[in-house]
Parts: sequence; C-alpha cells; structure tokens
Amino acid sequence: MISMTLGQIARAVGGRVVDGSNGLEVTGAPFRDSREVEPNGLFVAVEGERVDGHDFAVRAVTAGAAGALVRRAVGVPAVQVDDVIEALGRLAKHVASGLTELTVIGLTGSQGKTTTKDLLAHVLEGFGETVAPEGSLNNEIGVPLTVLRATASTRYLVLEMGARGPGHISYLTSIAPVSVGLVLNVGSAHLGEFGSRAGIAAAKGELVEALPTDGHAVLNIDDPRVAAMRDRTSARVVTFGTLPTADVHVSEVTLDGAGRVGFDLTVRDVRSRVQLGLVGAHHAANAAAVVAVTTGLGLPLAAVVASLDGAEPRSSWRMEVGESGQGVTVINDAYNANPDSMRAAIETLAQIGRSRRPPARTFAVLGEMLELGPGSAEAHVDVGRLTRQLGITQLVAVGAGARAMLKDAGKAPLGEPEPVLVADADEAAAFVQGAVRAGDVVLVKASRAVGLEKVALALLANRTEAGR
Repeated sequence: MISMTLGQIARAVGGRVVDGSNGLEVTGAPFRDSREVEPNGLFVAVEGERVDGHDFAVRAVTAGAAGALVRRAVGVPAVQVDDVIEALGRLAKHVASGLTELTVIGLTGSQGKTTTKDLLAHVLEGFGETVAPEGSLNNEIGVPLTVLRATASTRYLVLEMGARGPGHISYLTSIAPVSVGLVLNVGSAHLGEFGSRAGIAAAKGELVEALPTDGHAVLNIDDPRVAAMRDRTSARVVTFGTLPTADVHVSEVTLDGAGRVGFDLTVRDVRSRVQLGLVGAHHAANAAAVVAVTTGLGLPLAAVVASLDGAEPRSSWRMEVGESGQGVTVINDAYNANPDSMRAAIETLAQIGRSRRPPARTFAVLGEMLELGPGSAEAHVDVGRLTRQLGITQLVAVGAGARAMLKDAGKAPLGEPEPVLVADADEAAAFVQGAVRAGDVVLVKASRAVGLEKVALALLANRTEAGR
C-alpha cells in the first residue's frame, strides 16, 4: 500500500482517529487476520458471524501493525468508522484513483476464476509489477484488500470478482477503474441464490457493463450466455474458445499421463502448441482467456505463450496432484465444487486412470455441492451417474448431503468395490486409506464447507510430487 497517515486514512473514509496520533504512518498493507500481521500495516477489524476482529486488534498491533480500522475503539491507534467493510472499500477506491499508471483487470465466472487469475498474474509478472489476489479473495472484503496492495510502481492489478446477488460485481467495479473485463462462464454455482442461470448471467455481465469505451471485454464464445454479453458493453470485444470464430481459438486438446493439458492455440492465423503444468482439459480454455486478455493489452503473443508453457498451480487444493509414499496418485480438488467443475474433475480422473498401463483403479471421493437450490438432488444424482458412465472404480460419497450420488451410481462389476456412503471427512480418510493400493488414482472434491482436504492430506503424508 502507498504510505498514508491515520489522519489521511480517516479523511479518505469519513472516519476519525482514536487512541493515537493523526500523524502515525501506515506503510504496510491492510490485513484482516491477526495471525498474519503485515508489518506496519492496518488491521481491519471485521465482525463476522462467529469471530469479531475487534477482539484481536490489540494482538495485531502488538505484533507489529501500525493501527486498525474499527467500528468501536479498542485501545490501540485506529480509525473509527460506522461500517468497517464500507470504509475499506472507500479507502481502496481512494488509493486506486491516485494510481494513474495502473491497468486494472477484472475477471469473473462460475468456475475457473482462481486458476485463471493465477495464470494471468504469472504471465503479467513478466511485463511489469503485478498485484493479484492471494487465494480466492473475490468479495467486498477481498477485492479492497487486493487493491490496497498496489503502489505507484504497480502496472497490472488483477481482481477476481465473485457475486452472491445482483449489484455485487457493480459494487466491486466501483472500487477500482476496471479497463479489462473477463467473463469465463455462466454455470450453476450459487444457483440457489440467483434462482436461474439467466440471473447468474445478469450478475456476471455487470463486469462488462462497467468497462469504458476504450477498454476491452474478453468473452467465452463457447458459452452462449457469455457470448451474448457483447451487447452489454461499448468496449472492444475479444473472444476465446473452441469455436473456429473465436479470436483466440483452442484445438487439439490432449492430456498426458499425469493429466496435464496440452493444446493448440491460434491467434490471428499464428498457431502455437502449449503444454501446461495444470491438470484437466478445462484449463485449456482458462489459458486461452489469459492469452485473449494479454494480447488485447498489446503484449507479444510469442512471449505470452512462452510464459504459459509449463505453468503450474499456485493456489492450493485446486486439481493439485501428488503421490503418496505408497504410490497412490491423489488429485486434491477439495477447495470447492459445483456441477460443472465436478464433471471436469471426474473426467480428468477417468482420463488419468485410462492412460496408465495397465489402466489404474480410480476412486472418486466426493462430498456435497452446496448452494444449488431446488435442483440440488438431481445434480448429485448426475454426479453418481457420471462416475458409472466413465467407469470409475469406486465412488465414495461423503456426508448425508451426498447420499443422492448413490441413486444412479449403479452396481459395481463382479469383483469391483460397490459405491459407498460415509459419514464425514474423517471416516472417508480412514475408508480410503484402507481401500487403496499402489498405482491407484484418487480424486477428492466437494464444496469448501465439507473439508475433504483432510482425505487428501491423510493420503499424502510423506508425499512426493507426481509426474515431476
């Protein structure tokens, strides 16, 4: 963050300084976790459902923070405001408005946002100082925290934008002047909150509506709801996808024996072969989106492609592949799940299993997909059916919410294990550890609240990197 005094922060957010001097300087970035203190930074005391950040402000300042942003005084130097989250957004907007050399790129979609954000940051870092979210900071707290990490020397600011209702993305785009807007897809994640895919598309399209006429929108031509967003912006439109009319065209998608994706990429009649270090065919589209963004900014295609070649995951628990000390390959995709990402992960599991010689046994350890609304039960039935259709050796459904996966999972062939339901992540870990043997491939995936990373971590004790 650019250096500011508590007095300057107070004026920017409409607050007042308490328990400290107006001239106290804040030179570090704002943060909200008192266990991860930014030296001389600003602790943001967010009041959550279970934890109140005000209870940790003293700890944060004692550990090296300069002060805090608070709703009530807590005995440390602070800027006191009526609404901490609103004030955080105001502060980010104030800082961003002064960074005139900054190019702000916003991206959204029902799935793939975090991996695409990571790929985009990886490429842009080769062309200038880049700030991007750590992990999946994509809401009214995460976006301002990311913006406030930018300084006068930052050239590219990448913002991942999520939405849980109409107007959310519009608010996020008001914080920083977005000049590039990337929409990956409109899936069924959060369908229960929006009610329909049309509602999701309306919310995601707020990103392209915020673009200036001299900006550019990057749209997935394979998704009709996304492609239709070209009518919602006056900015230049660049498309990506597998259709031949895409400006950035993906073709000849393949997976190697470790599930890592390779593909041909054609831009303005120039064809290149790209081999990513990312697992899953769906990442070809994510990489094409990155190419559409960066070449749209005028960056040279050859350098962008060279940077993508071999690119590996940055964020944890997203198609993260490892091998246990017992020779079991584990695909840890436990960070989140929705029907589209679940299908992509199961298809990848099946492909890796088929590529082995002899073909490997495959285990799908799957938990509930949350926030799907009235169609939730059928979506879970579809997942079980897919494991049967793709020949997954054993489905392990975790938790009562995943029970519907067993409805159409089918009977196992003679001599193969039957689909099973276990109570929770701990029981799943114990079951799978007792069932697998060297050479098997295990996928672990569910919505974040299910906590299935426990299964992957249990299997990967004494892990080694797979396919390296």
